[in-house]
Amino acid sequence: MIMTRRALLEAGMGSLLAAAVVPGLSLAATPDSAKSGTLLWYDKPATRWVEANPVGNGRLGAMVFGGIKRERLQLNEDRLWSGGPYTNVNPAARDALPIIRQMIFDGRFAEAEAYAEAHVQSIPMREMAYQCLGDLWLDFHDIDETSASDYRRELDIGAAISRVSFSSGGVRYVREIIASHPDNILVISLRAEGGPIAVDVGFSSGLRSDIAPDGDTLVLSGVNNADRGIAGRLTFQARAQIVADGGTLRANGPQLEVRGASSVCIRVAMATSYRSPTDVTGDPAALTKSHLAAVRSKDVNALLAAHIADHRALFDRVSLTLPAGKRAAQATANRIDHVADSDDPSLAALYFQFGRYLLIASSRDSEPANLQGLWNDSNTPPWGSKFTININTEMNYWPVDAANLGECIEPLVAMIGELAQSGARTAREMYGARGWVAHHNTDLWRASGPVDHMQTGLWPTGGAWLCTHLWDHYDYTRDGAFLDRVYPLMRDASLFFLDTLVRDPNTGFMVTNPSLSPENNHGRGSTLCAGPALDSQLLRDLFAQTARAAEILKRDKALRGEVMAMRGRLPPDRIGAQGQLQEWQADWDAGAQDIHHRHVSHLYSLFPSQQINLDDTPDLARAAQVSLETRGDDATGWGLGWRLNLWAHLRDGDHAHAVLKDLLGPDRTYPNMFDAHPPFQIDGNFGGVRGIIEMLVQSRGDSIHLLPALPSAWPEGEVRGLRLRGGADIDIAWSGGRLKTARLRSRLSGQRTVTAGGRQTQVKLMAGGALTLTAADFV
Repeated sequence: MIMTRRALLEAGMGSLLAAAVVPGLSLAATPDSAKSGTLLWYDKPATRWVEANPVGNGRLGAMVFGGIKRERLQLNEDRLWSGGPYTNVNPAARDALPIIRQMIFDGRFAEAEAYAEAHVQSIPMREMAYQCLGDLWLDFHDIDETSASDYRRELDIGAAISRVSFSSGGVRYVREIIASHPDNILVISLRAEGGPIAVDVGFSSGLRSDIAPDGDTLVLSGVNNADRGIAGRLTFQARAQIVADGGTLRANGPQLEVRGASSVCIRVAMATSYRSPTDVTGDPAALTKSHLAAVRSKDVNALLAAHIADHRALFDRVSLTLPAGKRAAQATANRIDHVADSDDPSLAALYFQFGRYLLIASSRDSEPANLQGLWNDSNTPPWGSKFTININTEMNYWPVDAANLGECIEPLVAMIGELAQSGARTAREMYGARGWVAHHNTDLWRASGPVDHMQTGLWPTGGAWLCTHLWDHYDYTRDGAFLDRVYPLMRDASLFFLDTLVRDPNTGFMVTNPSLSPENNHGRGSTLCAGPALDSQLLRDLFAQTARAAEILKRDKALRGEVMAMRGRLPPDRIGAQGQLQEWQADWDAGAQDIHHRHVSHLYSLFPSQQINLDDTPDLARAAQVSLETRGDDATGWGLGWRLNLWAHLRDGDHAHAVLKDLLGPDRTYPNMFDAHPPFQIDGNFGGVRGIIEMLVQSRGDSIHLLPALPSAWPEGEVRGLRLRGGADIDIAWSGGRLKTARLRSRLSGQRTVTAGGRQTQVKLMAGGALTLTAADFV
């Protein structure tokens, strides 16, 4: 008996594996997929990269264009970057820093920046760039493109399958593409219902490479680019193995040709010689061969079944249902085009789940999600497609725990560990300090010095911000073994600041100097300053979290006292003359060069931190709102993502929703739902996911706030499986804009204060138990 698609996708692992051997299994889309809010679909092929559909398994990615006669799959392997192992500390920096520090204290900001450009800026001044491995091309014969009909291109994010289907000449053609995490390969399934398949398979690459057949496999081998004077040290390989059902397979120059097959399965393995930031001795040929050898006995249905089960184990933890508007059944690009003039709440639910899909696809047993996640079609991408750690990398991981995808943080944790090693050298050689430091950018090689220009790069608290994610993951999971593993990273980040904070003679506080409020010119000739608000806010979190972690782990008692004493000497948040939260120690906000700047760095304390909130610090919360209103909502994609979360924490659901609609519109979301900075940056997608969560539930310590920023545009809805701090999950249903039910499931026992509709109730959660609350519990 052949299982239906719905039965296959809803089945457990055992049923999936049983179904895997069924011949002729079809995973064609059904209307149920669209209704479930897990289907992006289009009625024509992609003509631009930002129209193509992404698939990824963490390490390997592809963009599927869906051409009729010619299919393009643009390929990425996430450890293929330019250059090779290097360090970038300027040997003159250590002697220059005291001079620059005094210039800043004296108010000679432009002079300080010029001196830093000459004596502190890293060598090389920019980091390495993420690369595009190349393209896989499928050229189909015997297809009349002009007569093709019933075309449909879709991305089923619930099953993680990209699909293309159409009819031509009485034949129905179906392609299905997956990036399998369990089998570590891409799989392209080609079927023709009513006729044979004739296809030429070829590679191309913008990197130095060779292409040659090897039996039933086409092999692309190459080397990476040199960059900024750093020699290219990586080799890479992609192997496309063709398994055809019937017909013939032969080589024709640098391509393989299939003729007369009833179906074709192409298995693509990719690898580089990268092993660590200091080791490039891997063997990509051996790796790709081993990945293909491991699946040689598996048919396409077995590969699909294992892939779907693996993906759903993560994806299906959370569901979000919002009202279906009048355009809910339309093609995805059309829905995006008409966000401003239509009522389409379920598009936000699709966007939410698409963001979760992207996180699963770009952060598993891999590098962390970079500025473009995993997907990049250029060897000179915007901003190098690096890890920008003055907001963007952190924003990529804002959803990870709240969206119940905690496993996806592991690549970030690994990067922080590697960055701490290079950052220790930078701390020692540049600052003469213990611990480790990272500035505003890093790359595959974990460079940690100040790069780009000093007006953006001379900011020493990137490592501190990354460490807050380590504590947050612990706070959501309360996993003591995890805290024990990451505590040394937090401790050593704190040691750096114990050694480098200096007393500001103008205010008496202990401050970072030199530093800056990311990328924002304060109007006095530079961005450089001493003790910007963001740095003090970050260090308040880092010091408090380090001390608390040490207390939980029962170690470093003396250090606990040191960091908490230093925490008390940091500049406090201040309210300026315009009623705003000050971005700098002095009240410079009104004179800043760009009062509408895309960064809202000084609002970190409202979100993602919890230092400011409406309940405990209402005056500072109101000041944060003044700053937010002054900044305005006209921002980049990721800038809107941050503003969405901030308005949610100010509990203004309708304003948050207005920001979300801007984020979802065609100026900030491409047809394939990628975020438009512009150009594409994935952080806006992830910021949007977290913002939607914060509209529906917020948790702080032992407090839970239900529907704190529910907009009037979402009068009905239901969310299931969100994670709360303290090791609990929650389902929430609402109607008429009011809570119906909230079901809490906890892994730990404890008291919680739950707020809904302005009223509170105290509940006791039991480990392994569940508790359901209704509106009647909040009378």
